[in-house]
Amino acid sequence: MNASPVIRPRRLRATPAWRRLVAETRVHPAELILPLFVREGATEPQPIASMPGVVQHSLDSLKAEIARAAAAGIGGVMLFGVPATRDAVGSGATDPEGILNVATRIAVAEAGDALVVQTDLCLDEFTDHGHCGVLDADGRVDNDLTLVRYREMALAQAEAGSHLVGLSGMMDGQVAAVRAVLDAAGRQDVAILAYAAKYASAFYGPFRDAVESELQGDRRTYQMDAANRREGAREVALDVAEGADIVMVKPASSYLDVLAETAATSPVPVWAYQVSGEYAMLEAAAANGWIDRERAIDESLVAIRRAGADAVLTYWAVEAAERWARS
Repeated sequence: MNASPVIRPRRLRATPAWRRLVAETRVHPAELILPLFVREGATEPQPIASMPGVVQHSLDSLKAEIARAAAAGIGGVMLFGVPATRDAVGSGATDPEGILNVATRIAVAEAGDALVVQTDLCLDEFTDHGHCGVLDADGRVDNDLTLVRYREMALAQAEAGSHLVGLSGMMDGQVAAVRAVLDAAGRQDVAILAYAAKYASAFYGPFRDAVESELQGDRRTYQMDAANRREGAREVALDVAEGADIVMVKPASSYLDVLAETAATSPVPVWAYQVSGEYAMLEAAAANGWIDRERAIDESLVAIRRAGADAVLTYWAVEAAERWARS
């Protein structure tokens, strides 16, 4: 009796050419977004210890990195400010001369039409308590007072030239509040990225080093619980109904099920953020010789795209795009 198989899927894996031809998922540089940190008063890039290869930029080095990102053909950059001083309401976030607004003007001028320049619309980098909102007398984040500050931030970032504001604070009603104030100011051109399914994650640790966060306590009263999938779908639906142009799932790799479900149902583009902890773990393993660094980077990006992300925020955006161009 002939025991040889008739169906042989391996035929389509036999050579690099075959594997390339039948690949179901591809990652293009235009689908990558580079997060950038800009530090007030810096005269040169400052390394971030927990994120090897990532820096806090000076305004001059920001210009060079924007030019590099544009040349690499990635889709955009997301800017985060690291201010020299902080206060209870995050005053620096709405100061036209605050570091994020200054950096935005520079990035927009440098990028021209080559990149979508995006800005983080959240207070955590600017508050002396490290929370994403304004605190009440009992030390709790006051949702509605925070929305007042978000409206002010949206106008400041729009004035600075931001193409897209990234609402990452997870306040109830934040998309509707920001859309209304932008439209009333005649800024219908500014898009809104809603961090819709953003989870309270241990994987944000290195990011807090990057922005020198002064967080006291945790963010579990506004960021989502890791156990909840249906709640993520509800948050996405609410943000879409409020006018979000794009929705986000964050973190990416530990929430691929949420990402896949969101991508299957969302009427607007779905992005995912490959966060600092994901980056740091892979870099640490590669530095110890435990994994093939470049293969692992590419595999992680393919996984996020395969789960349904239309674009990925990743600290490897430019590096990956440049490497793929050489291959």
